[in-house]
Amino acid sequence: MYVELPFDEFKVLPAKQRVAYFYDQDVGNYFYGTGHCMKPHRIRMTHSLIMNYELYKKMEIYRAQPAAKDELTQFHTDEYVDFISRVTPDNLALFEREQTVFNVGDDCPVFDGLYEFCQISCGGSMEGAARLNRGVCDIAINYAGGLHHAKKLEALGFCYMNDIVLGIIELLRVHPRVLYIDTDVHHGDGVEEAFYTNDRVMTASFHKFGEFFPGTGNLNDIGLGKGKYHSVNVPLRDGIDDVLYKSIFEPIIRAIVEWYQPSAIVLQCGGDSLSGDRLGPFNLSMRGHANCVQFVKSFGLPMMVLGGGGYTIRNVARTWAYETGLLNNVVLESEIPYNSYYEYYAPTYELDVRASNMTNANSREYLDKVLLAVLTNLDHTKHAPSVQMNEVPADAEDMFYDRDEDTAEAMDTQGGSQYAKDKLVEPENEFYDGEKDRGERNIHTVDLTAQEMEEIDELNKN
Repeated sequence: MYVELPFDEFKVLPAKQRVAYFYDQDVGNYFYGTGHCMKPHRIRMTHSLIMNYELYKKMEIYRAQPAAKDELTQFHTDEYVDFISRVTPDNLALFEREQTVFNVGDDCPVFDGLYEFCQISCGGSMEGAARLNRGVCDIAINYAGGLHHAKKLEALGFCYMNDIVLGIIELLRVHPRVLYIDTDVHHGDGVEEAFYTNDRVMTASFHKFGEFFPGTGNLNDIGLGKGKYHSVNVPLRDGIDDVLYKSIFEPIIRAIVEWYQPSAIVLQCGGDSLSGDRLGPFNLSMRGHANCVQFVKSFGLPMMVLGGGGYTIRNVARTWAYETGLLNNVVLESEIPYNSYYEYYAPTYELDVRASNMTNANSREYLDKVLLAVLTNLDHTKHAPSVQMNEVPADAEDMFYDRDEDTAEAMDTQGGSQYAKDKLVEPENEFYDGEKDRGERNIHTVDLTAQEMEEIDELNKN
């Protein structure tokens, strides 16, 4: 089903990177409505490919605990979360004012199970961040996440709750600096806005700019206050292909990593930058899109990989499955194995998304100007920001602590195992109202369902 990827194709990678993959089988049941572009079903299609390519043998699979209300309000307002938790298609008429205030309507409709869908998306990203914080995995994957448009008290662009911001807040409990990279065709406005005045998170968005949703992400939008020069926007034009995308993506990300020295990276892998997307005007092939994942992985830093946009769902599933292979150091074979959605991949039944012959409006001269502007902005600050952190020094007891016990079973009722508490690094009350108003997210994944276990057993038999 796959071939091993030669180690020398990567740079500075540890010999083995532990991958934690999050999936909840309920996510494919949610339906935005007839004719709506966003289809959570694509996540189930992706999972089916991943399972039938036997990638479950390479990584650990988890179903995260859905995010609780008090976790969602670490970023979103109480009023907004309360509204999302109570509104349904049946009682919509009771919330006319709230629909306007919170921008719920055509693009962001109320559908059955909306709140549960948000809980699943955010729970996976927060759980992935928690596992990275504990050091029990090196890469965390949550394709139900990546919903980058959601604002503090507003739904936007098919996104209701910003799992990315919540995941980054979780990472900031341990990591002094987090780099967020967005390869969705749309600007990552919700994440940028959340950290626009903060230097502990650097955002880099590569997106279509101009008369295109959401209309933000100008080259000159670089952050404010302490966050000045910590927002990087790379405005691109229609038809950008693999070669030119690589030529601007890699030098910018390399420069950011060298200058900013992040201790963790969050990568949003929106599939609407692929060629042939229903909404996106870019021209990336599957391998061109996957090159971004492979390049970011090459830095060997703790990494969270999320989904995002993507509206030609068969191509999204193909690409995310292929990228999951790369994250596990394997290249999947081009012939798609039989799976529950096999007919979706007709007529070729190949694991491939090819670029088209569409016109590329991005000239080399234009991209060179963008690259120069970004690198010039980075030069304004010659060193990574220092962060005042509070860390409990390691003592002799740590030497005898079994890290393998730092699992769900070892968590106590006070918010974490003793080892996790001892190693916890906290900022000086950043992002929190009180001294520690909400504890770190426990590693509390729930067991896979019987159906999910049967699926794995059946694949093992074959």
